[in-house]
Amino acid sequence: MFYLQSSLGFKLNKFHLTTFIFLLLTEVMIFNYHNNEFIRFVLGDFLVVILLYSFIKSFIKTNPKYIAILVLIVAYGIEFLQLINILKILNIKSNTLTRMVLGSNFSIEDMIAYTLGVAVIYSIDRLTNFS
Repeated sequence: MFYLQSSLGFKLNKFHLTTFIFLLLTEVMIFNYHNNEFIRFVLGDFLVVILLYSFIKSFIKTNPKYIAILVLIVAYGIEFLQLINILKILNIKSNTLTRMVLGSNFSIEDMIAYTLGVAVIYSIDRLTNFS
């Protein structure tokens, strides 16, 4: 319904791509302009997994369960990299882009936000026809 397909088998879902772009802009705005801890850390983490899910769904048409699991694995993996302080190990703690993508502090609350974000987008995806 929302897919454009090229002769190479490439599929583009315009709805999910639009969602991804909107969430990417939202995340950048939150990172740069919000000092409120709830908005910056909890809401930002909740939205980032929806952003990643939407990005993947923009190009790949598959069972939403597989995408949800992949997104959780990536999010948890990044959170565990924060636990071992990967930015310090790689000596890139001062790089704004890597701090925005990888974060800098491990938090169990982040993992809860990731889980809730994936649960919400997975549920919405299963209940709608935007897949």
